[in-house]
Amino acid sequence: MSNTKKLFIKTYGCQMNVYDSERMVDAMGADGYTTVDSPEQADMILLNTCHIREKAAEKIYSELGRYRPLKDANPDLKIGVAGCVAQAEGEEIMIRQPMVDLVVGPQAYHRLPKMAEKAGNGVQVLDTEFPEEDKFEFLPRGTKARRAPAAFLTVQEGCDKFCAFCVVPYTRGAEVSRAPERLMAEARDLVERGVVEISLLGQNVNAYLADDWTLPRLIRELAKIDGLERIRYMTSHPNDMADDLIAVHGEVEKLMPYLHLPVQSGSDKVLKAMNRKHTAADYLKVLERMRVVRPDIMLSGDFIVGFPGEDEADFQATMDLCEEVRYGQAYSFKYSPRPGTPAADRAHVEESVKTERLHRLQALLTSHQVEFQNSMIGRTLPVLVEKLGRETGQVIGKSPYLHATHFLGDPSDIGKVVNVKVVATERNSLSAEKI
Repeated sequence: MSNTKKLFIKTYGCQMNVYDSERMVDAMGADGYTTVDSPEQADMILLNTCHIREKAAEKIYSELGRYRPLKDANPDLKIGVAGCVAQAEGEEIMIRQPMVDLVVGPQAYHRLPKMAEKAGNGVQVLDTEFPEEDKFEFLPRGTKARRAPAAFLTVQEGCDKFCAFCVVPYTRGAEVSRAPERLMAEARDLVERGVVEISLLGQNVNAYLADDWTLPRLIRELAKIDGLERIRYMTSHPNDMADDLIAVHGEVEKLMPYLHLPVQSGSDKVLKAMNRKHTAADYLKVLERMRVVRPDIMLSGDFIVGFPGEDEADFQATMDLCEEVRYGQAYSFKYSPRPGTPAADRAHVEESVKTERLHRLQALLTSHQVEFQNSMIGRTLPVLVEKLGRETGQVIGKSPYLHATHFLGDPSDIGKVVNVKVVATERNSLSAEKI
């Protein structure tokens, strides 16, 4: 295949999709494709999709519609849909958008190059199977080019929890953990290419279990890699926050003081209806144990407002939980049904009620976020510098608490952990001075 083939890939959704897109680029790169920054330049357009947000599929169909003039002008242009919408919609995508040449699910994208060879000239190719083989064993390793200072590393995929609102078990499949030796090799390779911080990813990352390796053991072993300065992990389920994982936060200095632990609701009635299999008290006990081990940890969470059956008392229980926890960061959304999930057919809370509750919750969460950020003023923090800022002489990096932090620095600081003093806060960032 010619080395002049150009690939444009657009990524939606979570950090795992970002990682998956990188691996798709590796797979197509081994087949002669290089990436470009706009669809107008491309020989192949690939949308790596997410099915979590409301009307996700309709947004993808709308995006595909924008590419019709490009397809009309260049019939050889190949258009593909990958990821969770591809898994959920399958043939429906090809029926509604006949110009789509290939559809591939998130567990089969290692087959993408062969699919691309077959697709085109009126031939459509579909692969949304859950293959027996491990896709990661069939993916080529990336080039040895330098990488950005921070990188994602998928260690676990799928979910066995079957929360009543969630499509992940149906689009990503059952929980599967990658072999530790492969993860260690990939981590070392990333560090050799300039990566300083690695974020371990999984739908339920703290359920990681391969042979006798758990997530705490994996973190401890990764911490031994020279040149790897920082480790993070996300997203976790409260039921899998084992004692050893909590303990590792106090033992491994390279593990950053940040925990994203979704609870979704503060009401036990709603949690039961969601099939979360924990209570609000269970969740708070986990956080209490975590704060004993790491008092300075910043907590982040997810909330669904207006889940079917939620009344004002249930919502107030969520507000009360937030007041107790005081999250440094949190994400909140109105419930929206996902076809095929148990909650989709239940009686829904009125949209106006959901909207009003969401506004109240977000106002509270924002006040706690501002409170936490203001507590950073005057503190000295180590910041991993990742890129140049918009202003002359400005650089931008991440604090241990995942805050975007900007200060006057030097291009040579990129890739280094630099000590700064926080002097002010902005809506979602910190302003600092280099020490």
